[in-house]
Amino acid sequence: MIKRLFDLVIVLPLLLLVSPILLVIGILIKLNSNGPIFYLQQRVGINGSDFFIYKFRTMRIGADKLGLLTVGGRDPRVTSVGYFLRKYKLDELPQLINVVNGTMSLVGPRPEVRKYVDMYNSEQRKVLNAKPGITDYASIEYADENNLLAASSDPERTYIDEIMPAKLKLNMKYISEQGVVTDIKIIFSTIMRVIRGH
Repeated sequence: MIKRLFDLVIVLPLLLLVSPILLVIGILIKLNSNGPIFYLQQRVGINGSDFFIYKFRTMRIGADKLGLLTVGGRDPRVTSVGYFLRKYKLDELPQLINVVNGTMSLVGPRPEVRKYVDMYNSEQRKVLNAKPGITDYASIEYADENNLLAASSDPERTYIDEIMPAKLKLNMKYISEQGVVTDIKIIFSTIMRVIRGH
């Protein structure tokens, strides 16, 4: 209950504050390429239930059929506006809607697609006991994940064997430490990571 109240107290005013930015981004996406403004992808949430995560569309229509992982900052499937949005994490802003509707929290394990969740072992599946979030320890640690995958000769295998297990360990660390103070620290660290990264 406290976490939910914390989320709403921050997100509702924030949505009003950034609404002009969201409008401008939506217009730029429509002018830059054909297709909808938002991209909805099915992810696995708390207790293993499926939900749709909201993002600004950064890829060309049908690009997700060519693979679920984005490899490198200059993935040819990404539009020019999409590249800018991804670079500054602006494509994630619509997930504030997920926080309002209760499918996500500001801070929590990043939700994964069903394909990869089905690969979790029994210990790793414990991350599904927590509501997924927009950011967490793993989001900060692996902010350059796309570039790591781009450097691999087999990005899919690198993700499954190396990156995903490491992120899940960080997810479990968050679950063991979660609380309002921890969430505030992670939100601050995320903001600083974005600023330092660019």
